[in-house]
Amino acid sequence: MKLIIVNDLKAVGLRGAELVAEEIRKNQNLVLGLATGGTMIPFYKSLVNLFRKKNLSFLKVRSFNLDEYVGLNGKDKRSFRYFMDKNFFSKVDISKRNIHFLDGNAKNLYTECKNYENEIGELGGIDLQILGIGKDGHIGFNEPGSDFNSRTREVLLRETTRRNNAKFFSGKEEKVPKKALTMGIATIMSARKIILLASGKSKSDAIAGALNGEISEKAPASVLMRHRDVAFIIDKNAAAKLRK
Repeated sequence: MKLIIVNDLKAVGLRGAELVAEEIRKNQNLVLGLATGGTMIPFYKSLVNLFRKKNLSFLKVRSFNLDEYVGLNGKDKRSFRYFMDKNFFSKVDISKRNIHFLDGNAKNLYTECKNYENEIGELGGIDLQILGIGKDGHIGFNEPGSDFNSRTREVLLRETTRRNNAKFFSGKEEKVPKKALTMGIATIMSARKIILLASGKSKSDAIAGALNGEISEKAPASVLMRHRDVAFIIDKNAAAKLRK
C-alpha cells in the first residue's frame, strides 16, 4: 500500500490525474474504472487539463463507472452518467463506444448487473480503478456490511448515505433514490491497480478506519489493505486521524 499525503483537494486531484496519465501512456488500451462525487471534480479537471496541454489521449481507453442510481436515466442532471458527461467525457477524446455505464433504468436490473460483469471480463478486467470513500467507509455503493465477495448488483442505500448525497438533490433527502447499482467489492478488488482519493476532515474517520483499523465488512474500504497495488492519495485534513 502506498500513502500519498498532499496539501488540499486540488492537489489530490492533480496527483491522481498524473498517476492515471502515467498508466495511459504505458498502455493506450487501458481499462479504467471511474468514480463520481465532489472529490472527483478537481481530479477530472486535472485530467482534462493534461489532455489539452500534454498530448494525453483517451481515444483507446475503455471506461467502466462504479455505480448509478436506480430510476435515473443518463440525461437526468442528478445521475452519475450526467456527472461524467459534464465533467469528463464531453471534454476529452474518449470514444463513446468505449464508455461502459450501468443503466439504472434497465428493465431487468439483475441482468444489467450480470452483463456489466461480463463486459468487464471480456476486456480482461479493469487495469486501474479510481475510488472515492464515503464517510462510513463505503466504496462504490458498497455500504458497511457488504460481502467482500460481492459482485456488481442492486443495493439498498443507507439513510446516512442518502442524507450525505441530498446536496445533489436540492438538499432534499427524500428525493435521493433508495436503491443503486454498484460494482461489488470483489469486482473492485479484481482491478490490477487501485487509486483512492479523499479530502477533508469529514473523511478522516473513514480513512483511519481503512488504514489503521481491523479489516472488516463493517468498514468496506479496509479490504483495500489486502490489495497488491493500491495507493491512497489524501490531503492533510483527511489524514488527521491516522496513527503517526
